[in-house]
Amino acid sequence: MNLPSSLSRRKFLTFAGIGAASTLAGCASSAGPGGQMIEYRNPMPMINGWLGGGGYRGEQPDPAIIYAAMEDNGYLLPAIPYQQIDSKFWRQRVVNDTGQPAGMVVVDTRTRFLYITENGGTAMRYGIGVGREGFAWQGTGVIQWRQKWPRWNPPDEMVARQPELVKYSIKNGGMGPGLKNPLGARALYIFQGKQDTFYRLHGNPDWHSIGKAVSSGCIRMLNQDVIDVYDRVPEKAPIMVIQ
Repeated sequence: MNLPSSLSRRKFLTFAGIGAASTLAGCASSAGPGGQMIEYRNPMPMINGWLGGGGYRGEQPDPAIIYAAMEDNGYLLPAIPYQQIDSKFWRQRVVNDTGQPAGMVVVDTRTRFLYITENGGTAMRYGIGVGREGFAWQGTGVIQWRQKWPRWNPPDEMVARQPELVKYSIKNGGMGPGLKNPLGARALYIFQGKQDTFYRLHGNPDWHSIGKAVSSGCIRMLNQDVIDVYDRVPEKAPIMVIQ
């Protein structure tokens, strides 16, 4: 795996947090209460013999299993046609070239990858889609809060740009959880100190958007992938976002 050379050149010197919260409106949503290192909770279906990305030649998640239809909290998530997605964006274990120690979530918006760094020099890598608001903040923070099947509350600034969303405005109570909710099956809320950055990692029903820059939102993932991230990453886990 080769991250962009700019990643090593910058050495993360710009991670002072430059985004303005007001520009992150597209993925703003209801938030809750707000260190801890990542702990791995779920065993994962693996297959042998597939050379995944990043030069790692060990076992890999089986895409036919991890992207199959699944029931979650009363919702039936459809199978993802992973064969129609570039295989580099499938969930896979890679050599950890992020420069970060085990226990870090790293979001690289340029390459459209999210990493969870592991012991032993590897990282679990996921494909992401990056919305307008996903480019508006960079830096280091913590995953302050996580939510299953979140409610979506587009802020007034977004509703002003898209009047058709008025029925989902904060005043009208937002959009309830469900398969069509733009935040998908999970949302992880990023704070810097005690300040909400309004930066979110979240699921999304549109698998076509993975690996692409899309019109709105922060960091979107396949629903099956964001569920996996949720199960691996505890609250207060450190996160780094690279632009």
